[in-house]
Amino acid sequence: MDAGRQRELEAKVLSGDRLSYDDGVALYDSDDLAWLGELAHHVRTVKNGDRTFFNVNRHLNLTNVCAASCAYCSFQRKPGETDAYTMRIEQAVELAKQMEPEGITELHIVNGLHPTLPWRYYPRSLKALKAALPNVALKAFTATEIHWFEEISGLSADEILDELIDAGLESLTGGGAEIFDWEVRQKIVDHKTHWEDWSRIHRLAHSKGLKTPCTMLYGHIEEPRHRVDHVLRLRELQDETGGFVVFIPLRFQHDANGDPRNRLMTQPMATGAEALKTFAVSRLLFDNVPHVKAFWVMHGLTTSQLALSHGADDLDGSVVEYKITHDADHFGTPNTMHRDDLLELIRDAGFTPVERDTRYNVIREFDGPDKGRRDAPQPMPV
Repeated sequence: MDAGRQRELEAKVLSGDRLSYDDGVALYDSDDLAWLGELAHHVRTVKNGDRTFFNVNRHLNLTNVCAASCAYCSFQRKPGETDAYTMRIEQAVELAKQMEPEGITELHIVNGLHPTLPWRYYPRSLKALKAALPNVALKAFTATEIHWFEEISGLSADEILDELIDAGLESLTGGGAEIFDWEVRQKIVDHKTHWEDWSRIHRLAHSKGLKTPCTMLYGHIEEPRHRVDHVLRLRELQDETGGFVVFIPLRFQHDANGDPRNRLMTQPMATGAEALKTFAVSRLLFDNVPHVKAFWVMHGLTTSQLALSHGADDLDGSVVEYKITHDADHFGTPNTMHRDDLLELIRDAGFTPVERDTRYNVIREFDGPDKGRRDAPQPMPV
């Protein structure tokens, strides 16, 4: 990028002007990561100061049985496979209750598209979980799952969402987005939910008062232009509904175990520098979403800390178990981060930790980093 174009983009960002598709592509073309990070950090600071949000949550996958065989996925299993499972509702409640002493505030529930499990299993599961943990928010199901529920139930998404909300649903999850561009999507996705249905379902959820996250799976066969297109589609929908609370770039995980289910298993993962660039450009383009999250499970702890200085202001929570990623890799991230672990990570990165709920209401703001600890060398988290 020449100096004139760099000055032009910098002026637009600092004046709060909206960036275009061409601007986004130009930002990805820049090799000046320090400059990109500085611009994204400026936007992050204007929106959220030095605060970094986190929550105490648990990821729960009720079943890994799936009718689809997406090219990037090592999680899905077919009926009858030895490690295929579907939880009894009582089992799901038991697992969720284990987090109660930690002060859990959210259950994050994503599943395979089970070909024979009846639709009623899902609202019954939410009702049981809500009864067992009445003060815990249920963030459940991707738009892809809601679309699947339409197919297996004969109900409309409108009726399905109403029933799930009555059962305790407080937010959809952001998954199923992957990359919206059809050129890429037709090569990696093996289900019927594409941009038109994904956006329809989130638009409907927002009309019912739900606030939802949105995601992008990057670092596989897509190009930067596809990432820009993806973010701008979400930005346009956000202009319409205002219902997205956070954008989450998710780094594709190749399969270190050599599982043939993951047909992209030999695809190199995005480097740390590419991850930070993706956070920065996403923050600069997606000007109308309040938060950008670094999902530490997919990026590693150190890269996630660095992302907090490249546009991200949220470090996803305690997690407990994230089979969707850990079934694919030996990436080295733990299964669980406790509240004190997250406080340490955030403070070590130089930010003030803020515990939040699912809708980003503040539960508790903690003391910021100890300035004095910088006088002595500190071990780097790995």
